[in-house]
Amino acid sequence: MIELENVSKSYGRRRALDGVSATFGSGRIIGLTGENGSGKSTLLKLMAGLLHPDAGEAKMDGKPVTRTLAGRKIAYMADADLFFPFFTADQLFHFYGSQFSDFSMEKARQAADFLGLDGTVKLRSLSKGNRGRAKIAATLGREADFYLLDEPFSGLDPMVREAIVKGLIRFTDPERQTVIMTTHELQDAAPLLDEIAVMKRGRIVAHERTEDIRAEHRGGPAAWMKTLYEKGSEPIGTNG
Repeated sequence: MIELENVSKSYGRRRALDGVSATFGSGRIIGLTGENGSGKSTLLKLMAGLLHPDAGEAKMDGKPVTRTLAGRKIAYMADADLFFPFFTADQLFHFYGSQFSDFSMEKARQAADFLGLDGTVKLRSLSKGNRGRAKIAATLGREADFYLLDEPFSGLDPMVREAIVKGLIRFTDPERQTVIMTTHELQDAAPLLDEIAVMKRGRIVAHERTEDIRAEHRGGPAAWMKTLYEKGSEPIGTNG
């Protein structure tokens, strides 16, 4: 479980996170959504141990999140392409294997095959969709407790998004692993999600189970999020 206790983070004069408190339980797939600049990517980096809060605390299974602890338990995928462009996907997998003790070459190649990725082509020669597939396969190759994915559907066509959704279902264990993803593509991600948290101006303004949203809000998760923004919601308690 990941717990955030009144977490704040600023970049100079701009406050990216403003007193965020939330609990993300184990064995769930959770969507973190909201408009650009709402703090989603900053919150994900903080949970991954890549940033430190200016105030408050982030905990993982009751322990303060550090880069060392996060490196052992969290597989983080950035939105940007951070890989060496002259690598092939297979070379990328070998690099991951040299960096992470929980990386499985067999699992990564199975994920790549499932996603229809040719592991012998250099990343710089791949389309954006296939680079997205390579990032997902490399991330899923780890046997982490938590997978933190920053905009895994960004800029990808519907066919690629569908393949990634199926890959996340097939190559993660819902009994013991947690997926937290930021996304603008709520319509595509919603069928996958157990919970949805909505961010606005550096705060979580709602955090509900997806099945409750569908039962209580006509139009489903996308309409629910739109209503939250139109109402100018203030932060509320989270469901943990």
